[in-house]
Amino acid sequence: MPGPLDDPKRAAVARHADLPTPSALSTFLKLLGVALGVLVVSSVAVASFIVIDVLNRVGEGAVALEDDAEIAPPSLGAYPSDKAFSILIVGTDECGEISTQLLGERCEKADGGSRNDVNLLVHVSAAPRNVTVVSFPRDLMVEVPECTREDGSTASAMSKAPLNSLFDHAGISCVAKTISDLSELPIEFAAKISFDGVISITDAIGGVEVCVAGDGIHDSKAGIDLPVGTHTVSGASALAFIRTRHGVGDESDLARISNQQQYMSRLAKKILSAETLTDPAKVLRLMNTVADNIVPSESLSNPLTLTQLALALKDVRFSDFVFAQYPNLDDPDNPGIKVVPNYDAAAPLWAALVAGEPIALSGDVSTHRSVELATPAPSEGTTETPAPTATPETRATLPPEISGQSVDQDTCSVGNQAK
Repeated sequence: MPGPLDDPKRAAVARHADLPTPSALSTFLKLLGVALGVLVVSSVAVASFIVIDVLNRVGEGAVALEDDAEIAPPSLGAYPSDKAFSILIVGTDECGEISTQLLGERCEKADGGSRNDVNLLVHVSAAPRNVTVVSFPRDLMVEVPECTREDGSTASAMSKAPLNSLFDHAGISCVAKTISDLSELPIEFAAKISFDGVISITDAIGGVEVCVAGDGIHDSKAGIDLPVGTHTVSGASALAFIRTRHGVGDESDLARISNQQQYMSRLAKKILSAETLTDPAKVLRLMNTVADNIVPSESLSNPLTLTQLALALKDVRFSDFVFAQYPNLDDPDNPGIKVVPNYDAAAPLWAALVAGEPIALSGDVSTHRSVELATPAPSEGTTETPAPTATPETRATLPPEISGQSVDQDTCSVGNQAK
């Protein structure tokens, strides 16, 4: 019997000098960051006292996670400073009312199953807090443990299966259990968002400005055509931007992940900006939208728990908020189509997260040539003044096989003119 997370009427995410976080986060937008999940995940916060009735709606249809990790009891105040926590954000390819109108044939031809095409593990360290968002490729072939479905039935273990088949196989709890086994990190919280959720949340904040380089993005399959330059995407154009595969880099799903990270990073900055924080109408509209467009785990459905998680993030710097792509290798059984885990390259990442260390990326900002660092030219007639030398922080340097970016970096999508 399908559970709340399998309801097609609930909406879906697309598939395929350090800057301090503004102090205002601790008052209004902290809670929202957790709910925003796939987009910025835990970068924003909202205090619950004003909007408790809105946030209570987040708990509707909440589901239990199998093998729940131990969590701190709900209470007022920040999550205990000596405890780390992880949130799994799953973006499904379900079509809701809005996306059906926009995508038409693509939704009409859906086979009735739902795939978890976006899988983000958000890890927040114990104090001093840092945030790492790990993106797992949808085509990653993984070992799947035996899982219990929401109706109590047992889903069999599999020695090798594509990650994006697990939501349809046994729900979000099975996705969490599989990724927890892969990372050896407990996952205390989880949430699901859909295509309609992406559209609604982006519209609620007034769109996101993205940067396009290369030849410009043209992808008729995703329905996007953006010339070189900066563009504000919202509604259908936002969904198309994060769905595009053929319009960026080498047209692979791995290229799409880096493109999505540019979007998430820029969305985070906009939500954290004074433009959003000083506009009560925009904040309330965004909060209502989030409440209507995510399905949380039971552990994430309590407003006090949300407050705890939110307040834990008020001092996280942009340089300590990092997006990373899980390292992978070509699948020898499905070369050029599927990928398998690169356990050796991933080991330093998991070790750093377990130790609570901030990370430094040594790899490129992208894989498969999909994004590049934005490098604005210096103003004419000016010379750069070298920054004063500071004592370097101790960071865990990840191997070059792991690509990604921190929120304080600006990147541009390297578009192509795919037909």
